Amino acid sequence: MTDLTHGLIDSMETAGAHATARPLFFISDLHLSDAIPKTVAAFEHFIEVTANDADSVFILGDLFEFWVGDDVLAACVQGPRAAFARRMTALMHTLSERGIGLYVMHGNRDFLLGKRFMRAAGAMSLPDPFVITAFGTRIVVAHGDALCTDDPAYQRFRRFARNQVAQQVFLSLPLKLRLSIAERMRSTSEDGRMRPVQAKYDVTRSAVAQLFASTGTHTMIHGHTHLPARHRENDGVRWVMPDWELDHGEPRGGYLRVDAEGIRALPL
Repeated sequence: MTDLTHGLIDSMETAGAHATARPLFFISDLHLSDAIPKTVAAFEHFIEVTANDADSVFILGDLFEFWVGDDVLAACVQGPRAAFARRMTALMHTLSERGIGLYVMHGNRDFLLGKRFMRAAGAMSLPDPFVITAFGTRIVVAHGDALCTDDPAYQRFRRFARNQVAQQVFLSLPLKLRLSIAERMRSTSEDGRMRPVQAKYDVTRSAVAQLFASTGTHTMIHGHTHLPARHRENDGVRWVMPDWELDHGEPRGGYLRVDAEGIRALPL
């Protein structure tokens, strides 16, 4: 079985010492790109307006549709994708300017987000999984893809993609080539969305139970599956966050609010 505790470096004591502490907000799976302007506008509103109520914002993976390296942030890099990356990063930095914490976890689409991005966005990088204590409750947070253990082909790809040597080889390629590769992979992924959802792409109960046990928690928050719900598991409660999609089909999206009253799923 996949070792789901790999990368669990530490835990964080965060908001909740007093009932009056500001809430924590959790989002994931926005898949931002310049091709989805309505979803981008919703994210801008979330950062500029909604997040003002928060102590901290946690982004649990797949913030971007793809990320091919932090060098895209360099001012000398031309093109709409580079300009978009810089605009979104500058937007997120406004959170720290307002005294709001920002924590970013890698997803399966943006696992190449690096230190330069974190500095530019005013964010701290979170390992996957990670344990926080909020309002007296220990919560394990994760992107969620490592819990999909019935999909061995994907788990092999995940191990390869997270390998530092493989990442350095990819990052050594010219930026234009990396962007072209990412575009082809995105097209393949979009084609796959048209197929019926299969059970192997969801988390497994055994993986969820293992993560609860290894972290000593009874509350879990993750994304990735695009199947938002509150699940009562044998070992605790598992919250799945929604993906954001306001440009195609039925609009969807939302975030989780954690405060002294508990955890609530709220619409955009």
